[in-house]
Amino acid sequence: IIERVVQAGTKFSRARVERQPAQYLYADGDLHYFMNTETYDQIALNTDRLGDALQYLSENATCQLLTHGDQAIGIELSAAVELKVAHTDSWVRGDTAQGGNKPARLETGLTVQVPLFINTGDVVKVDTRSGEYLERASGR
Repeated sequence: IIERVVQAGTKFSRARVERQPAQYLYADGDLHYFMNTETYDQIALNTDRLGDALQYLSENATCQLLTHGDQAIGIELSAAVELKVAHTDSWVRGDTAQGGNKPARLETGLTVQVPLFINTGDVVKVDTRSGEYLERASGR
């Protein structure tokens, strides 16, 4: 962020931000690599540019690459993503003292509250805006 003082009434031109379809490939240290699915160009983005979106990115996930001119400036995720449950405690029938939900750690490291019937290895749909569990997915 760059702070500058400008005079009242100063006009600014709109930044032209374009969206391009992309696929998340892999991470290498602080850089995350995406492939533009139209041109097959590979683009690297720093962890700082991705922010909270990293919690929802698994290998081969699709997203929109945001560009300004020829510079990649970030990504835009779909409203929901499917992620695999890496670990959650097992549930014993009749154990509803906790209100019917339990924590689950997903493949990206994100922890969400899921219903008791969700098991390790299941694929779940998560809302990328709120970080909440939506439903069990049919699988990837």
